[in-house]
Amino acid sequence: MPLAGLTGNGVRVAIVDSGVHASHPHVGNVVGGIRLRVDGQDADFVDVLGHGTAVTAAIHEKVPEAELIAVKIFDRQLTAGGDILARAIRYAAGEGARLVNLSLGTTNLARAPLLENAVAAATAMGGLVVAAREVAGTEYLPGILQGVASVLLDWTVPRDELEITEDDRGITFRASGYPRPIPGVPADRNLSGASFAVANVTGFLARLCEIDAQARTPGDIVRLLSSTRNSALRA
Repeated sequence: MPLAGLTGNGVRVAIVDSGVHASHPHVGNVVGGIRLRVDGQDADFVDVLGHGTAVTAAIHEKVPEAELIAVKIFDRQLTAGGDILARAIRYAAGEGARLVNLSLGTTNLARAPLLENAVAAATAMGGLVVAAREVAGTEYLPGILQGVASVLLDWTVPRDELEITEDDRGITFRASGYPRPIPGVPADRNLSGASFAVANVTGFLARLCEIDAQARTPGDIVRLLSSTRNSALRA
């Protein structure tokens, strides 16, 4: 199945993070956003940390025509409670996001039931959560949960490819941790890591969602990819 030229047209992606600078030159097609607070919510999704903007730029590079929604849960630091994360997942799917990018996670296993319910709710609404399964050998929620598109950072995977493996723990998507390059800045001086492996996977999956509007689980994605007779998805 040829994927060249796919741009994410008609696909909505939510980025749960520190918000986004919608006017940044590497970002585009941000159609809305929200800030979730412990005591409520408001429309101030402007990024004051930069992480969410960088993640959004990595996704936008892969799918420049996808509709992007910023769901801001981080403000002055990259920490937020599990309750807000669960709310963010539900909110994103409720706003029609086919993919919910979580370049974040928690090692607190006591949060598993809360996040399981949020992931199940998102799936029921047609949203697929994308998150890291582990980082440097440490497992993270919700990336280890059933129904999540689990991501592993793999520096051996070229930046323009997605690889898929399946073992007794299920389906895993592997991708590079490098974001889009910045002219004049060496790759080792740019931001990199598991956050961008997740963003790269989200971008690739958004292309597939453009092809098949019914793909909503990791298994659906793999079945769709199997029709290509290719284990790697190229940019």
